Amino acid sequence: MTHTYKITGMTCDSCQAKVQKLLENIDVVTNVKVDWRKGEADITMKNHISTSVFQDALKAYPKYKLSEKAPMVMPVFEEEHKSWFQTYKPVLLIFSYITGITLLIQVLQGEFLWMQWMNHFMAGFFLTFSFFKLLNLQGFADSYSTYDIIAKHWRGYGFLYVFIELGLGLAFLIGFEPLLSNSVAFVVMSISLVGVLQSVLNKRKIRCACLGDVFNLPMSTITIIEDTLMIAMSAIMLLNMI
Repeated sequence: MTHTYKITGMTCDSCQAKVQKLLENIDVVTNVKVDWRKGEADITMKNHISTSVFQDALKAYPKYKLSEKAPMVMPVFEEEHKSWFQTYKPVLLIFSYITGITLLIQVLQGEFLWMQWMNHFMAGFFLTFSFFKLLNLQGFADSYSTYDIIAKHWRGYGFLYVFIELGLGLAFLIGFEPLLSNSVAFVVMSISLVGVLQSVLNKRKIRCACLGDVFNLPMSTITIIEDTLMIAMSAIMLLNMI
């Protein structure tokens, strides 16, 4: 088993090496990885060891203080007394803007091309939603890791996901490799939908991370519709290319 502990007092690589050596000397400890910049130590042990044992191992050097790392608090949707429209107003406005602007592009061209409109819509969707996530990348990653099937096991995927969205937005905007772009969008949004469905069906009251950590939006059928719409559009465009 591996546990992460918080260690204060380390200021350099020498401190890191000293603390790591002291912790490695404990009998049932099999591996220690200390990072003085983060102020953390990942300790792997055969059996669970009391925190006091680790603290005793460092007592010869009082400046090094070891304590249990506080668990990450799950971002919970904070219930507010708002109407349905007031709650989802940010999402509705964003979709209205994207829809209106992309429809206007088609009108100004003099003809309505469905495939081109969907391409523009998806570009607007991914660019806008990645923008809000980038406003607080850390907050988004924390929220996303509470329900996404990949981010729950690898938190780094929450950070990567934002740049995947940004990349897709730019790819759709400039028409880069349509087959590849739509394939990636289909797979990524399908994976995202699984976690959303699990949360909604289990009636978990958690915050939706679709607009990052900027708005207090609940996970609901609106989130399912967002992901499903992107999946459907990418599937239609893929079928049109085959």
